[in-house]
Amino acid sequence: MSNMKAIPLLRRRVVLTPDSFAEVAVWQVSEPIPPSEHPFKYRLAYVVNGECVVRYDNERGKGDHLHFGATESNYAFTTPDQLMLDFNADIARWNNEHGHS
Repeated sequence: MSNMKAIPLLRRRVVLTPDSFAEVAVWQVSEPIPPSEHPFKYRLAYVVNGECVVRYDNERGKGDHLHFGATESNYAFTTPDQLMLDFNADIARWNNEHGHS
Protein backbone atom coordinates (compact mmCIF):
# COMPACT_ATOMS: atom_id res chain seq x y z
CA MET A 1 0.00 0.00 0.00
CA SER A 2 1.54 3.30 -1.08
CA ASN A 3 0.82 6.74 0.30
CA MET A 4 1.32 8.70 -2.96
CA LYS A 5 3.34 11.35 -1.17
CA ALA A 6 4.58 13.97 -3.60
CA ILE A 7 7.90 15.66 -2.85
CA PRO A 8 8.26 19.10 -4.45
CA LEU A 9 11.49 19.31 -6.44
CA LEU A 10 10.96 22.63 -8.18
CA ARG A 11 8.34 25.34 -7.93
CA ARG A 12 9.14 28.59 -9.63
CA ARG A 13 7.49 31.45 -11.47
CA VAL A 14 9.81 33.56 -13.61
CA VAL A 15 8.73 36.82 -15.21
CA LEU A 16 10.37 36.90 -18.65
CA THR A 17 8.95 40.11 -20.12
CA PRO A 18 6.35 42.62 -18.89
CA ASP A 19 3.64 40.52 -20.60
CA SER A 20 4.98 36.95 -20.16
CA PHE A 21 6.06 34.50 -17.49
CA ALA A 22 6.97 30.85 -17.10
CA GLU A 23 5.68 28.74 -14.24
CA VAL A 24 7.35 25.43 -13.42
CA ALA A 25 6.30 22.79 -10.90
CA VAL A 26 7.91 19.35 -10.63
CA TRP A 27 7.27 16.76 -7.93
CA GLN A 28 8.70 13.33 -7.26
CA VAL A 29 5.93 10.83 -6.57
CA SER A 30 6.09 7.42 -4.90
CA GLU A 31 4.35 5.77 -7.87
CA PRO A 32 4.03 6.86 -11.53
CA ILE A 33 0.91 8.76 -12.59
CA PRO A 34 -0.68 6.27 -15.05
CA PRO A 35 0.02 5.88 -17.91
CA SER A 36 3.38 7.60 -17.28
CA GLU A 37 6.11 5.19 -16.16
CA HIS A 38 8.42 7.57 -14.30
CA PRO A 39 8.25 8.87 -10.70
CA PHE A 40 7.57 12.51 -11.58
CA LYS A 41 4.51 14.75 -11.78
CA TYR A 42 5.01 18.05 -13.57
CA ARG A 43 3.30 21.12 -14.95
CA LEU A 44 5.23 23.72 -16.91
CA ALA A 45 3.46 26.67 -18.48
CA TYR A 46 4.50 29.63 -20.57
CA VAL A 47 1.93 32.44 -20.42
CA VAL A 48 1.84 35.44 -22.77
CA ASN A 49 -0.73 38.23 -22.37
CA GLY A 50 -2.70 36.05 -19.95
CA GLU A 51 -2.87 33.08 -22.37
CA CYS A 52 -1.05 29.78 -21.83
CA VAL A 53 0.75 29.23 -25.15
CA VAL A 54 3.12 26.37 -24.20
CA ARG A 55 2.35 23.74 -21.55
CA TYR A 56 3.96 20.45 -20.58
CA ASP A 57 2.16 18.20 -18.11
CA ASN A 58 1.31 14.66 -17.20
CA GLU A 59 -2.11 13.96 -15.82
CA ARG A 60 -3.76 10.72 -14.81
CA GLY A 61 -5.19 8.96 -17.85
CA LYS A 62 -3.39 11.18 -20.40
CA GLY A 63 0.26 10.66 -19.57
CA ASP A 64 3.09 12.89 -20.76
CA HIS A 65 2.00 15.49 -23.29
CA LEU A 66 2.56 19.05 -24.41
CA HIS A 67 0.42 21.85 -25.72
CA PHE A 68 2.02 24.23 -28.23
CA GLY A 69 -0.51 26.91 -29.13
CA ALA A 70 -3.68 24.99 -30.05
CA THR A 71 -1.82 21.73 -30.79
CA GLU A 72 -1.59 18.90 -28.25
CA SER A 73 0.89 16.06 -28.75
CA ASN A 74 2.54 13.25 -26.83
CA TYR A 75 5.80 14.04 -25.06
CA ALA A 76 8.57 11.46 -24.55
CA PHE A 77 9.65 12.23 -20.98
CA THR A 78 13.20 11.15 -20.09
CA THR A 79 14.51 13.27 -17.17
CA PRO A 80 13.50 16.49 -15.36
CA ASP A 81 16.62 18.18 -16.80
CA GLN A 82 15.66 17.24 -20.36
CA LEU A 83 12.09 18.39 -19.66
CA MET A 84 13.43 21.86 -18.74
CA LEU A 85 15.62 21.99 -21.86
CA ASP A 86 12.68 21.02 -24.10
CA PHE A 87 10.38 23.54 -22.38
CA ASN A 88 12.91 26.36 -22.80
CA ALA A 89 13.44 25.41 -26.46
CA ASP A 90 9.67 25.54 -27.07
CA ILE A 91 9.44 28.96 -25.39
CA ALA A 92 12.18 30.20 -27.75
CA ARG A 93 10.41 28.56 -30.72
CA TRP A 94 7.04 30.12 -29.81
CA ASN A 95 8.64 33.57 -29.36
CA ASN A 96 10.42 33.23 -32.71
CA GLU A 97 7.29 32.12 -34.57
CA HIS A 98 5.17 34.87 -33.01
CA GLY A 99 7.66 37.74 -33.03
CA HIS A 100 7.65 37.93 -29.24
CA SER A 101 10.73 38.90 -27.29
